[in-house]
Amino acid sequence: MVTVNVSATGKPIALARGLPITVVLPGKQLEDATITDVKSAIAKKYPKFYQDRQKITLKDSKNLLADDVTLKDAGVVEGGELSVKDLGPQVSWKTVFLVEYAGPLFIHPAIYYFPKLFYGGPVQHSMLQRYVFAFVMLHFAKRELETLFVHRFSHATMPFMNIFKNSAHYHLGSGLALAYSIYSPVYGATSPYIRGTVRNDPLFIQAGAVIWLFSEISNLITHIKLRNLRPAGSRKRAIPEGYGFDLVSVPNYFFEVLGWLVISVLTGSYAAWIFLSLSTYQMYVWAVKKHRAYRKEFGSDYPKDRKAMFPFIA
Repeated sequence: MVTVNVSATGKPIALARGLPITVVLPGKQLEDATITDVKSAIAKKYPKFYQDRQKITLKDSKNLLADDVTLKDAGVVEGGELSVKDLGPQVSWKTVFLVEYAGPLFIHPAIYYFPKLFYGGPVQHSMLQRYVFAFVMLHFAKRELETLFVHRFSHATMPFMNIFKNSAHYHLGSGLALAYSIYSPVYGATSPYIRGTVRNDPLFIQAGAVIWLFSEISNLITHIKLRNLRPAGSRKRAIPEGYGFDLVSVPNYFFEVLGWLVISVLTGSYAAWIFLSLSTYQMYVWAVKKHRAYRKEFGSDYPKDRKAMFPFIA
């Protein structure tokens, strides 16, 4: 049996008014009792203070203790002390992904099929508009399916308010702004911006479609490779290899950028270019962070010439 004392970090926790408490873990030793066991015991006593809301640290420390860390490895002794912080309401990563990707799947058809509501009259859709509509719908349908059947998340939840911040990027950027711009009469079949220009050339559009399809399939392949590196229910990681991973740490981001670059070049839309720029910047920030994490975790075993996101560049 193991006992540890748990107190609140900072101000009292509304959902756990009885803290500090002594957590008893029967049948456990310091060598096999984990932070998850401690969280489970706290949640059992305070059901509304569920495990995903809890951040466990050593006393007077701000460093998070991972769920699978044993008390011994964390440096906790029998009768030792831990602190817990309330992270606030949480929502699952899967739910956030499903909600943020669903926005464009509703916004684009609404503007595409009901132009009178948005532009005051009908729009005779050009070949370019039809292709871009297909690109966007297929892209986000793929993202929804990947969320349901491919992705394995290293963290179960995130703060609830993140669902609004994350969704705004897609609902407003690749949803409302992009759809309103591209399905407008400016891009219609009779518009001088389209008629007699390269944007009405089937070869130009179909060449873009080939590159777009390549980027989407490649993005899916890299996501499947990442899934296969992490056994279900674990946080174990390995060095990814092959199909883009030999050149960059996050080829899935590179192929994502390539797909949106195609839409931006085909349309020349300011909305598309702005969304591409913002997305590329954010993905590059994440890529550098992941790249550094790989180097820190795998040390000299990690390929030294591998870049973060852009092959041979950065």
